[in-house]
Amino acid sequence: MAALKSSRRSGRSARSRTLDRSLLLGGILALWMVALIARLYYLQVVQYGDLEGRAQRQQQHTVEVSPNRGTIFDRNLHPLAMSVAVDSVYAVPAEIPDRAMVAKVIAPILGLEAADLLGRFNVFRSFCWVKRKVSDREAERVRQLDLKGIYFQKETKRFYPKGELAAQVLGYVGVDDKGLAGLEYEMNEAIAGLPARILLASDAHHQSFLSSEGRRQPGKNVVLTLDENIQYIAEKALDEAVRKWQAAGGVVIVQNPNTGEVLAMASAPSLDANDYVKSRAQARVNRGVSWVYEPGSTFKVVTVSAALEEHLTRPNELIDCQRGRIVLAHHTIHDHKPFGLLTLSDIVAESSDVGAIKLGLRLGEERLYHYIRSFGFGERKDVQLPGEERGLLRPPSHWSGISIGAISMGQEVGVTPLQLLTAYSAIANGGILFQPRIVQDVFRGDERHSVLPSDGRRVVSQRTAGLMKRMLAGVVEHGTGLAARLRGYSAGGKTGTAQKIDATGRYSRSHYIASFVGFAPVERPAVTILVVIDSPAEAIYGAEVAAPAFRSIAEQTLSYLRVPQDDPSRLPQLAMSSPARSTRQAQGDTAGSSLLESESSDSAASSLEPSTVQPVSFKGQPASTLHPSAPEGSSPSHGAWGSGTVVLDQSPITVVPDFSGLPVRRVAEECQELGLELTVRGSGLAEQQSPAAGSRVPAGTGITVRFGR
Repeated sequence: MAALKSSRRSGRSARSRTLDRSLLLGGILALWMVALIARLYYLQVVQYGDLEGRAQRQQQHTVEVSPNRGTIFDRNLHPLAMSVAVDSVYAVPAEIPDRAMVAKVIAPILGLEAADLLGRFNVFRSFCWVKRKVSDREAERVRQLDLKGIYFQKETKRFYPKGELAAQVLGYVGVDDKGLAGLEYEMNEAIAGLPARILLASDAHHQSFLSSEGRRQPGKNVVLTLDENIQYIAEKALDEAVRKWQAAGGVVIVQNPNTGEVLAMASAPSLDANDYVKSRAQARVNRGVSWVYEPGSTFKVVTVSAALEEHLTRPNELIDCQRGRIVLAHHTIHDHKPFGLLTLSDIVAESSDVGAIKLGLRLGEERLYHYIRSFGFGERKDVQLPGEERGLLRPPSHWSGISIGAISMGQEVGVTPLQLLTAYSAIANGGILFQPRIVQDVFRGDERHSVLPSDGRRVVSQRTAGLMKRMLAGVVEHGTGLAARLRGYSAGGKTGTAQKIDATGRYSRSHYIASFVGFAPVERPAVTILVVIDSPAEAIYGAEVAAPAFRSIAEQTLSYLRVPQDDPSRLPQLAMSSPARSTRQAQGDTAGSSLLESESSDSAASSLEPSTVQPVSFKGQPASTLHPSAPEGSSPSHGAWGSGTVVLDQSPITVVPDFSGLPVRRVAEECQELGLELTVRGSGLAEQQSPAAGSRVPAGTGITVRFGR
């Protein structure tokens, strides 16, 4: 009996242990299930967004491809900046079997360092750029290697078909196609468009299995008020003046005084926007709006106009210039000549500082300051160009005892070239100050925004403007501006010579700014032109340095615009009818030289004597020499450029090549080298062209090429 009880107790104990183990195991399983569910909840719910993002970053790579930037045209719809399709090279390093070998092979072809390229291959697994926007030659050589893991992506590259022409105005873009300077920067939002985004997906083995491209929107096109032919004329004359006088630089601006439209804006030194990284820092500055300088005697137009407007003087009034000496606040100011009694007209013509100071004293500080501000000095012109300065102009409360005299003759005041030119345009058009503008139209498809001329505001009466125009004409006819006299046209203007401020804050005795600002014809001005040369050597006076450049630009521009000559007593102007070419084109060869390559003499006397036209040059390259054929006393020809102009068409003949199958960029480069004006239709590869391949045409002929996919 005892044994049976013991057996029963043992059975119950075993069952109890089994039950305990089952309960323990069940508890453990329950806890495991709870932990698993909690972990799943944490991963699938709490951390879902973060983990999904990490997975996408590991498996997908988004590449932004720049859109087609809008084209920038001149006023005649000639392209100055355009986008062309080019190849960019990228790699999927995970697919490259021997990354060191590939880096060593590709690097020299693309101008890269093999070590840097290999470093990129080792850091990035699914995608990395090898080199963006490569040349056609580089792309072809890489394609021929047929390397695994190396791919190509079509992008657009900014191309400036005219090279250096208007480079500071247009600006340039970076490798990401974002504007860095000029209009490319200022209007980047409108020109840029919307980029495309390419999605590259890969599996766990880093093998690409999906690629999609988002749709991109092209940028808006911009039409400028610039005329590429007038721009070339201005740049050529400025370059010649800077080289002749070994100057540090200079600026030329041509404006329509009746609308405020800027027809040309040239700065020296210049740069090629296609390769801006090789240019010097000073070459990237647009002096037309960013350079602040003391204008010297060209500023006297404000003082004299204000005195006339306030009826404080008259053109024939005799003013004692005190033998060229006047004392202000214990400071003695000397004239450049010891003048005695001069009429107001002669004060302007001979550029007497003492005479201008006496007029400033009559006006007083407040009235003089009022007219300076009224003419637009001391404020930005908002001409849609970056880096524009407002100039330097202190209020009368900060003037010293000598300030009114210094400002009256163009010292102690800083102006920009555009400010000064706009003031002269107000005198030229009868007293209305117009807002200068350089953008004429912005459009994309049917979407269009035209920038209309401003109504302007009157700064002086028509009577005052008329008196000033006649006095400024006297400067050219018998005053300091004799070298600015034009053939066949009347002109008015003012010379200026100003000392620069040196590092010590004093006026330099060796560095000057020579300038001339004028307009033509006098009665009905079509253009206003400013020429400023910075630190010329061997000569310092605006009459000698800047006036001849004004004459060259004015004669060519007026003939190009077909403005009727109003002074037939002068010799007829000799001109060429070939279209203007860019600076870089002029450097490469002499074929198709600029239109209107007229004689450019530095002395007024030679402008009145018949002579052989001397060879003109640009960037050191000679052009053809022209010889007038009309005998003395014969009537001038009435050619296409207007009455009294002799036009010789000496354009060389060019054979049109076959562009079939070539990309836009290659066609543009060949047309540039041959001097042909390209009009692009469509995109892709060339399919049709007019004139046909093999045609013999004069340099400068327009050619239309249609491209397709």
